[in-house]
Amino acid sequence: MYLPAFPEIAAALHTSTAKVSLSVSSYFAGLAVGQLIYGPLLDRFGRKIPLYAGLTLFAVASLLCLTVRTVPALVTLRFVQALGGCAAQVAALAMVRDFFPVAEMPRIISWLILILGVSPLLAPTVGSVVAPKLGWRWVFVILAAVALINLVVCVILLPAAHSPDKTVSLRPGPIFRNYIEVLKEPQFTVFSAASAFALSGLLAYVAGSPIMFMDVFHVDKREFGMIFAGLATGFIGSNQINVLLLRRFTSVQIFSGALFIAFPVTLVFLLGAAVGLGLWPTVALLFIALASVGLTGPNGAALSISPFARNIGSASAMLGFLQIGISGVSSSVIGLMDSHRVLPVAVVLAGTSGVAVAIYLIGRRRMGPIRFVEEEGATPVG
Repeated sequence: MYLPAFPEIAAALHTSTAKVSLSVSSYFAGLAVGQLIYGPLLDRFGRKIPLYAGLTLFAVASLLCLTVRTVPALVTLRFVQALGGCAAQVAALAMVRDFFPVAEMPRIISWLILILGVSPLLAPTVGSVVAPKLGWRWVFVILAAVALINLVVCVILLPAAHSPDKTVSLRPGPIFRNYIEVLKEPQFTVFSAASAFALSGLLAYVAGSPIMFMDVFHVDKREFGMIFAGLATGFIGSNQINVLLLRRFTSVQIFSGALFIAFPVTLVFLLGAAVGLGLWPTVALLFIALASVGLTGPNGAALSISPFARNIGSASAMLGFLQIGISGVSSSVIGLMDSHRVLPVAVVLAGTSGVAVAIYLIGRRRMGPIRFVEEEGATPVG
């Protein structure tokens, strides 16, 4: 939501828009670290208590962002904000396993990712209206209000999901060994890593979009919001088309097909960026790339966590850690290069897409049959 206000934030903090984009990377870092914290907590205490704590921390950190006067302060508070916000992300994915049969996971995760994906992709459109009229600090007021509304709704309406498991240890040693066991599952490793690199291209685009469109192509804030919303329809539309495709194809077929579409498209984008591609060809290629992520995301997530009968919170957390951690590193390249060109975004998109394809091709040959295992201790609802 604060992406359209990057120039104003940079002016207020006496820095560049590229340096401000490091606050996006720090948010990804906070999401990655928080995943590993909340995974065991969600298994040990159930879904609700960690979720309440995370939403509260998010709201408090959002309000503290109103006080920042330097880039390091903004970067730090965005990290703390993410530590709170990631509780909702991990809990939401874990509750898909709690509430629905494992065979329904790809379809349900498509609906889940519709919400998870629409909100950050359409948020810049909202920000392009809020920031010019009210100022960039009001963005964080709105974020705090949204978190508090979510908290109230969860307290009142969210049904009980997974029962607390007192056998889950919160000591560092057992937690570490539990995550190692998750990573030893070949199906998890292949699909989580491949989908993480595919997703990282999307989030690198989000981090670099203000530079790419406003600095390079000189669009104004309102035009930027409209372009961002238009590109978001690629991700949103393909995500819902996935629900229809699952009636005829398996999750593996859709996942692999999307990877093999994205890679050549990102290579064309890279070549175009090197020779000075125009605005609308750039938008067209990004649209296809984002649409492919809308297909790899839900299927990759479902295939990653479907082999597990217990410790679903930990498996969901490790999946999120890989996705957000790799995305944070990828998006930080944009800020660290401090470049006012399209090329850094194109390099990251092509590179991450190529790595995703390589991981899938190598790992699929070494993996056994795809497994879908029902969860132990879940409480399905109608």
